[in-house]
Amino acid sequence: MPGPEAKGPLAGVHVVVTRPAGQHERLCQLIEASGGVSIHYPVLEIQDAADQARLAQQIARLDEFDLAIFISPNAVQRAMNRINAHGGLPPKLKTATVGRGSGRELARILGREPDIVPAKRFNSEALLELPPMQEVAGQRVIIFRGDGGREHLANTLRERGAKVEYAEVYRRGRPDIDKAPLMHAWARGEVDIIVVTSGEGLRNLFDMVGQLGRQWLRKTPILVINERLVELARELGAESAPVIADEASDEGIVAAIEAWHRG
Repeated sequence: MPGPEAKGPLAGVHVVVTRPAGQHERLCQLIEASGGVSIHYPVLEIQDAADQARLAQQIARLDEFDLAIFISPNAVQRAMNRINAHGGLPPKLKTATVGRGSGRELARILGREPDIVPAKRFNSEALLELPPMQEVAGQRVIIFRGDGGREHLANTLRERGAKVEYAEVYRRGRPDIDKAPLMHAWARGEVDIIVVTSGEGLRNLFDMVGQLGRQWLRKTPILVINERLVELARELGAESAPVIADEASDEGIVAAIEAWHRG
């Protein structure tokens, strides 16, 4: 962790990273490389899917589908572990990811880039704007994701004539962790901004820090990745204006924190 002599665009800035355990390291490293101090406080825990039998059946008939969409790096990791154990992706099955992180993870596992991935904005809307996603009538699409989540992607593809099926490969739980280190950091004035990248994570954060923590949390800037999370933060009582990253990648988040700090 950087000491008092740390230099860089984020020198002296304390950033709370709320990503699940095992998925926070790279973002924390980039924050610290920029001179900041990272504090990991996971607000989500990634667990196995509830219906393992259904998932196994879906993976066994992947050759029935034309396109597989992976919603998140978690979806890539959990799905590909099962898919590879079953013999790998069918050769004719095209792949798509919503975000850069998901695309990077899929490329790492497959040894090649996804067939379809947005170039700039990384969300369902950007994916749906791409030419290959326009003419999908009659295609069978499987979407690998966690339990629940937005329906916009599947609904739009169905409106365009595709037959869409969800494969839920993980569940999100709330971790049982000690909040005392975070409370102590707040009490010392060592929490400058908090990174939250999902609605469920934001709700968990407000619940997990308790009544005293919420008093500090409402006044602490929160960095989010879309306008929906801005609205949710305000509904939950955030008084400090949320900061919006242009993209959800680690690099995009660090760039947004640096811009906020300069401003």
